[in-house]
Amino acid sequence: MMSEPFREERLPDSHGEAALKDRRGRRIVLSCRMFFFGDEEFEGEAKLLDISTNGCRALSPIELKIGMVLKISLFLPDYKWPLRIDQAIVRWIDGQKFGLEFTSIRLAQRERLRAMIMKVKA
Repeated sequence: MMSEPFREERLPDSHGEAALKDRRGRRIVLSCRMFFFGDEEFEGEAKLLDISTNGCRALSPIELKIGMVLKISLFLPDYKWPLRIDQAIVRWIDGQKFGLEFTSIRLAQRERLRAMIMKVKA
């Protein structure tokens, strides 16, 4: 009996090689403050670890759950005011580290983020 090779389907973690290969777009290491806001006055602060135009990895002592929908404010080094992301979903959690996918971001904010990433990568 011939079986298909085992294919592990898992959410990206903070150090998995497969996770890095599956990500779309340029990702840069960036450390800055991040605030997040959820339903029913849920809020917290995190430290951004890396970012792309599609998502980010961050660290926070606040307990999050996979699937949570958050609004994000990122205090990036390029401007004095925060970059706002209207909707991000928690995709994975590894201890205090977690990954967010940006599911709703205004065009001007996405362009600001893209320009900053391209400037750092150049």
